[in-house]
Amino acid sequence: MTTPLVAIPADIRLLDNTEWHAAQTQYINAAVKVSKVVPLIVPALESGHDLDAVLDRVDGVLVSGSASNVHPSLYGKAATEADGPFDPARDATSLPLIRKALERGIPLLAICRGIQELNVALGGTLASEIQEQPGVWDHRKPPVESRDEMFAIRQPVHVREGSCIAQHLGLAGEIQVNSLHRQAIAETAPRLQVEATAADGTIEAVSVIDAKGFAVGVQWHPEYWAETDSPSRALFEAFGTAVRDYAASR
Repeated sequence: MTTPLVAIPADIRLLDNTEWHAAQTQYINAAVKVSKVVPLIVPALESGHDLDAVLDRVDGVLVSGSASNVHPSLYGKAATEADGPFDPARDATSLPLIRKALERGIPLLAICRGIQELNVALGGTLASEIQEQPGVWDHRKPPVESRDEMFAIRQPVHVREGSCIAQHLGLAGEIQVNSLHRQAIAETAPRLQVEATAADGTIEAVSVIDAKGFAVGVQWHPEYWAETDSPSRALFEAFGTAVRDYAASR
């Protein structure tokens, strides 16, 4: 069997005053080296996308994190400048891609911005600047230069016993993760099951209740240490297995 293809929606980034369709190297490396799949970066377009044509050709979808946020209008809220930055082309690509992948039963792994997109795509809402809420930790990136320090595994989350995430990780209870974000799930979409939480109640992992196959999202960043951290590796390996099983069933 040929190596399966996994779609990764691109971000729009500005470089040398020119827009580029981009995906972060950490996600690409985790997909190639741990999930053992071939990533296919899907251009981010506000209109004119034939996402069914994309899904006809891939065996999985990996929705990555990003510096941008889902536009609040997509979950019924008024947008303020503080809610940004935004990437409407990413929104217009990722949200329908998520819905269509779930309809087909194509394996889906959503990370950071991805879990937020998954929640919004299925009818949930997001909370901004959660560190300003009473009793909520500051989950933002620490002010350090080194990315290894920035993405260090430092925060405990509780994985629910018997959950999909527990099955994929091969463990439940408290694990250490690297969760870096200033937005989080507020109202959970009806089709999502909360799988892991931080001690302050922030939702850190979900699964799709009626999914036909692998369909989970995490707020932390397993891609960064996927080659060396056991839970991070386990999640990407589980995704890779689901992708190969789907490819073999086609």
